[in-house]
Amino acid sequence: MANSVGDFEYYAYNPSMAAAVIFIIVFFLSTLTHVFLMVRKRTWYFAPFIIGCLSPVESVGYIGRALAANEAPDFTTTPYIIQALLILLGPTLMAASVYMVLGRLVVILNGEKHTLIKPKWITKIFVAGDVMSFLAQGAGGGMLSSAKKESDVTRGNNVIIAGLVIQILFFGFFVVVTALFHRRIVASPTRRSLEINAPWCGLLIALYIGSVMILVRSVYRVAEYAQGSGGVLQSKEYWLYILDSVPMIITTIVFIVFHPSRVVNKEALGFKPQDSVDLESTGEYSSTQGLNDQSYPLGSNM
Repeated sequence: MANSVGDFEYYAYNPSMAAAVIFIIVFFLSTLTHVFLMVRKRTWYFAPFIIGCLSPVESVGYIGRALAANEAPDFTTTPYIIQALLILLGPTLMAASVYMVLGRLVVILNGEKHTLIKPKWITKIFVAGDVMSFLAQGAGGGMLSSAKKESDVTRGNNVIIAGLVIQILFFGFFVVVTALFHRRIVASPTRRSLEINAPWCGLLIALYIGSVMILVRSVYRVAEYAQGSGGVLQSKEYWLYILDSVPMIITTIVFIVFHPSRVVNKEALGFKPQDSVDLESTGEYSSTQGLNDQSYPLGSNM
């Protein structure tokens, strides 16, 4: 039994069993709710959210922390690797679904002319950045898990930081794209945005909240790994829960309270079976209802 490898110490504290169990339960219950909503509403594009931020990744990560708490102070490698990698990587997978929601919303509202990026490219561009971030963080986490000396730890930290910076840049740009689309379509709404009976503005607010929570978590992680094992953020366990776990829980709850299916859903929008609206691809929009993408000023009569 050991609590370090070479010069690398697993924890600067004894992980809390109670905190780990609480978040295992909360993430697991969130998973069940999201799975139910996804199946019932057929929002399959939300699967990465469930895989990434909920039970298959996040909950298992906290199980790793619970196992480590049970081992204190003689920590072993496997629980450390489980919690370090899965809690780190979970939000990156979740981000993919957030990107997909915006692309579909733009298509539904006929708002292509109001976006910086065409709908068919929104998901592709941002998910590509997400993949780069995921691979970099995963590679850095792998380096940390096999670290034999302090230089290995430093190298792993730097690779993780690079992955997190990629995530922050892409997510920051995503927020800009979302906010600009929101401002433009409110100032000059499309005919479709005025006709549909779905709370699409609420979905945009949910996207803002989720995006900000992921950004807060990513900035915290950059600071944590930049400081290293001797820094304040890694020396106190409560920072992990305040700046990583809680923001991710808020994100899961936001998308339960305001599930995308309330807007990005044919039934919610009142489409008939013969309407050829493609919600599974953000590349094209067509409908036999004869709607066009003309914009109308607020308050106009149609």
